[in-house]
Amino acid sequence: MAAATSNGKSSGLRSVFLQVYARLKSELLQDPAFDWTEDSRQWIDRMLEYNVPGGKLNRGLSVIDSYKLLKDGQELSEDEIFLSCSLGWCIEWLQAYFLVLDDIMDGSHTRRGQPCWFRVPKVDMIAINDGILLRNHIPRILRKNFRERPYYVDLLDLFNEVEFQTASGQMLDLITTHEGEKDLSKYTMPVYCRIVQYKTAYYSFYMPVACALLMSGENLDNFTDVKNILIEMGTYFQVQDDYLDCFGDPKVIGKIGTDIEDFKCSWLVVQALERADENQRKILSENYGKSDAAHVAKVKQLYKDLDLESVYLEYESKSYEKLIASIEVQPSKSVQEVLKSFLGKIYKRQK
Repeated sequence: MAAATSNGKSSGLRSVFLQVYARLKSELLQDPAFDWTEDSRQWIDRMLEYNVPGGKLNRGLSVIDSYKLLKDGQELSEDEIFLSCSLGWCIEWLQAYFLVLDDIMDGSHTRRGQPCWFRVPKVDMIAINDGILLRNHIPRILRKNFRERPYYVDLLDLFNEVEFQTASGQMLDLITTHEGEKDLSKYTMPVYCRIVQYKTAYYSFYMPVACALLMSGENLDNFTDVKNILIEMGTYFQVQDDYLDCFGDPKVIGKIGTDIEDFKCSWLVVQALERADENQRKILSENYGKSDAAHVAKVKQLYKDLDLESVYLEYESKSYEKLIASIEVQPSKSVQEVLKSFLGKIYKRQK
């Protein structure tokens, strides 16, 4: 998900967005609900800097992009810019909370090109409490900046609901890909879609638009179709990720894919299982989830034998057509623009 259409606008928006982060962080470090010591303030400052602003910030920036489109391109007031940026940062805080705890659960080593937070010297399992604090910062930010807004309770409901959905998706992912119980028979398309929908699509795609809609004075109950389109878009985005993990250029995507080694419930392995004959299923069961290069190469060769690249290209084309058709029947032109903007950012992406 790219952040904005032109580089000038993108860098300017990002700069404003980061200024709002600095203000929110400063407010949190002065929160009167806690009797701060110098050590505790330094710890939280360092923890936030390490975990919150380091990613692409696409989810957060999408709140501002979406709100602008819903306002039909009108110039936003300073207050509107601050509030939309604050909601964007709440999503980035949520992302940081998920990632800090995910990395512990997965035993990961690196995140965004640096050691995972729990791998940093002197942090270790304190990272669990840091994750809890990151989660608790969100209602602190909302309370301070949105308490007088008519949509305040709806915002709290939205963040609680999406957190529950994402944690439930993570649970499904963890119990499906449980280490030591490697069972490819669990990897079916309905299971895959359910994991992706709950673990990724709600908070990455629906949430930024839902925040913008609430700021615009809308009732989310009237936008069920929009939610469904965004969930579908999030699923399409994850399928792209799975495809690029295997077939993308590491120099372009910025990482070497490890879905095969990690025994991930990937779209590619689900497609392979649907198409494989008995001998090919045997190759998969003997090689999938093994970390050495020879086993990985056998799985990749099987993907090529099954022509999964073509299967993916057909899926991409059909998904795009279906999404565009669903978007164009939406009654609101500004909502159509928001959805087309999201789709334009991810269609045929290479990283």
